[in-house]
Amino acid sequence: MAEQIGIIGLGIMGGSFARNLAKAGFEVVGCEIDESRVAALADIGMVRAASPTEVANKVDRIITSLPNATAFAQVISEIAAANRPVVVADTCTLNVSEKEEGRTALKSTGAILLDCPVGGTGAQAAKADLVVFGSGDAAAFARVRPVFEKMARVVYHLGDFGAGSAMKFIHNLLVTIHDCSTAEAFAMGRRAGIDAQTIYDVISASVANSRIFEVRGPFMVSGDYDTNKTAKLELLMKDIACIAEHARAIDCPTPLFSLASEIHRSAMAQGHAASDPAVVCKIMEQSAGVERD
Repeated sequence: MAEQIGIIGLGIMGGSFARNLAKAGFEVVGCEIDESRVAALADIGMVRAASPTEVANKVDRIITSLPNATAFAQVISEIAAANRPVVVADTCTLNVSEKEEGRTALKSTGAILLDCPVGGTGAQAAKADLVVFGSGDAAAFARVRPVFEKMARVVYHLGDFGAGSAMKFIHNLLVTIHDCSTAEAFAMGRRAGIDAQTIYDVISASVANSRIFEVRGPFMVSGDYDTNKTAKLELLMKDIACIAEHARAIDCPTPLFSLASEIHRSAMAQGHAASDPAVVCKIMEQSAGVERD
């Protein structure tokens, strides 16, 4: 009989988790309110659950992939209603205080919440090319590690609950900065009359390359930020708010991150919330007076 795994939230990331785990031989018990996302997974043999409570009644291990703190709190309350000692590995990027509230809510039921955000884009998730920043109860993490190893390239257990989120904040701080440094490079190159594809080819082969340059550079070459998105800008802005709060809490200055955050916020203000974060290139090109054909 196939091992079961519950997945609550089947968006860009959660849907890829489900597909990769089904491919690896797991029976996926999924829960999602968006019917189009469920339909997109019709070919993997997923068992549909009507609620998070039903997921917790069917399986012993659950992965949550949710868009915001409100959805997280609601799902945790419904898992708690099952009153079963399940292990819940949360992959969201939220304030640690919000996750601590969820951890407390589950503790009285015997359930254990793990803080396990992941690093990588939607395209990387589809290829199981993620990094898991795990933290929390070591024995409980050992139970979900084999699951993570089928949906990620590298799996880390970083220590006490909250350490995973602290590492994810570092990760997304760099992503935010690299988005803008990549966009600035394209704007400068195109201002100098260099073809965008040439910029991408040359830098990709050089020491100045980065994973963000590789992943989001093609969007900046094409100028299309709405097809096959790696993520949505509005979700990165949620992460940016978490990072800023964390930096304030530990009294750490983040001057480069703060400037990059404002460039992303400019893209939001211009109506690009649903676009890929690579759309910051459009903002940088506008500042440089670079026009697309």
